[in-house]
Amino acid sequence: MWLLGMAAAMMATGLVSGVLAGLLGVGGGIVIVPVLFYVLPLLGIPEATQMKVAVATSLATIIPTSIISARKHFAKGTMDVSLLRSMAIPMFLGVLVGTWLAVWLKGPTLSFIFACVALLVALNMGLTGTEFRLRDQMPTGAPRAGIAAAIGTFSAVMGIGGGTVGVPIMTMFGAPIRAAVSTASAFGLIISVPATIGLILAGIGAEGRPPYSLGWVSLIGFALIVPSSIIATPWGVTLAHTIPPLWLKRAFAIFLAVTSARMFYSLFA
Repeated sequence: MWLLGMAAAMMATGLVSGVLAGLLGVGGGIVIVPVLFYVLPLLGIPEATQMKVAVATSLATIIPTSIISARKHFAKGTMDVSLLRSMAIPMFLGVLVGTWLAVWLKGPTLSFIFACVALLVALNMGLTGTEFRLRDQMPTGAPRAGIAAAIGTFSAVMGIGGGTVGVPIMTMFGAPIRAAVSTASAFGLIISVPATIGLILAGIGAEGRPPYSLGWVSLIGFALIVPSSIIATPWGVTLAHTIPPLWLKRAFAIFLAVTSARMFYSLFA
């Protein structure tokens, strides 16, 4: 019964993460990482490696959901392809740095980074309106490359798609929320593929991993989460193009704030 309950929880996590991947362009990792963080101790996984497994498994699940989400959003015609192309290479380089940090930082440090970034983004999205912006367009040249690299670095460290950081940044620089969500859905692929490969290679032979793991990626978690996530991703895309933009920002903020609060509680309680 305990195993059935865990399987049901994982599949439910996949449904929620799939909806969020389509709705918010976040790749679902913002839900998957905290859930795995709470489930893994029940399986006897050491505290020192819980966050590494959660981050790696989350990134692996983002690969298929980001493909589906990006294709659906591209078909809607709201994705800023030129912006995506200009940010792809520096974002990839940032992912390499973030993957290295995810391998070498200790578990509690990774948890603290996750909680802090999630809280900052939640405050931004929750306290600003749909018209809030710093500039009317994204900067070009080196500043744009630096922003893209930062999105890649923090996303790889946190085990999330690029939408959690990328959507607020793009909206602050004048992008409409739906265009930001659509473009960020493709960030997940740039981030998740190299980061997953790096964490698989770094975790081969490491101690403290769950049974049936490939590097730091839990294959059981991957197998339970991905199918339901794939099913639910198109639902989120449909919602993203039907609900009011302000509701979209507030939904994003609420999910991030709750996640951050739970992570801080687990660290300091």
